[in-house]
Amino acid sequence: MKKIFIAVSLSAASFIFAQSVSTKLYESKNYSITLPQGWKVTNDNEIINIFPSNEIGAITISEYHDLDLPKAETKKFILSLYQSADDEKLVKSKSGKKGYTEYFYEYFDEKENLYWITKVFQKDKDLFLISINCGKKYWNGNYMKLFNEAFESFKVKK
Repeated sequence: MKKIFIAVSLSAASFIFAQSVSTKLYESKNYSITLPQGWKVTNDNEIINIFPSNEIGAITISEYHDLDLPKAETKKFILSLYQSADDEKLVKSKSGKKGYTEYFYEYFDEKENLYWITKVFQKDKDLFLISINCGKKYWNGNYMKLFNEAFESFKVKK
C-alpha cells in the first residue's frame, strides 16, 4: 500500500511541476509584475503592453500621477473605458495595501468577442490601471491561467 501511495504521489508531483511555466519579473520604478517567460513587453508612451507571442490578448498597464479624479467618480471612469451601461455596483472596490483603494471590473465586449478584466489602484492623485483583454476563443484553460497569474502578481511599490 505504501509503495502505491509513493508512486501515485511522485506521478502527481511530476505532473504539477510539468505544468508550471517559467516566469520573469518586469519592474518599473513604481510597480512590478511577473509574466511568463517568452511573453513580449512593449512600451508605447509609458503604456506597457504584455502579451504572448501569438498576440491573442494582452495585459496593459497605465499609471497616472497628479490625476484629480475623486474616488466617487472612479467607478464611472472605469465603466466609461468600455462605454459600458453596467451599473456601478458591478465595479467592486475594497481597501488595499499601502493605502490604495482597489477597484475590480469584468466586462465582455460582445461586438469584439473580447473578455476584459480591469483593476484600478487609486490613492490620492496616483492611479494605476491594469487590464487584461483576451479573445473569447482563447479565454479558457492555460491562457486564462497565465493571464490571471500575471495580473494577480501586479504590485505597486510605493
